[in-house]
Amino acid sequence: MKVKRFYRQRLPHIQQVGATFFVTFRLYGSIPKVKLYELKEKYTTAVITLKNIKDKKERNQKLFRLRKEYFANYDRLLDRISAGPTHLSEDSISGIVKKQLHRFDGELYDLICYTIMSNHVHLLISTDVQLNEEMVDMNLLENYVNLDEILKRIKGPSAVYSNRVLGLEGQFWDRENYDVYIRNEKMMDNVISYILNNPVKAGIVETWEKYNGSYYKYED
Repeated sequence: MKVKRFYRQRLPHIQQVGATFFVTFRLYGSIPKVKLYELKEKYTTAVITLKNIKDKKERNQKLFRLRKEYFANYDRLLDRISAGPTHLSEDSISGIVKKQLHRFDGELYDLICYTIMSNHVHLLISTDVQLNEEMVDMNLLENYVNLDEILKRIKGPSAVYSNRVLGLEGQFWDRENYDVYIRNEKMMDNVISYILNNPVKAGIVETWEKYNGSYYKYED
């Protein structure tokens, strides 16, 4: 299996081998297409402008900040939309998703934390659990499972089982995922806080520990 470092859906995705990833995926139809189109058009236009910056370091820094801003707006849409599917608010469905998230913990990734909201999931995983000292040579990574494949293994079964419980057919998850790899410890801490405090920010609970849809492996 060839290790992919880059793949593209409607947004570009960078896959660093053995990296820690912050991922968000959502229910199909959870954001109105017109709203999503407006957001992506604004993002795409900004990217084109920033790519004209000659200084590589400045360009990359601004592109990274732009991507963070895009995600903040994307996540804000998910939290504010009152219409659309909210299947994940049902205990039976969130339970199915939890089972699939934990299914590959310790095998394909280290499951650090997640929060399951009514229409989307925030997830933080480290894929270095797949690596060992003998894999220093990149040619030994033929069995490495990339992030896009990991997400398929989570989303595929959870979609089938959830549709079965709900008595539905058709697409359950949106095909697009938002993902970014963690660059340093500060970013890691910020992402963990962001994920766990999502239901607090939404006014559902006072502290994240009281939210049934949140998990943190290293909770004291």
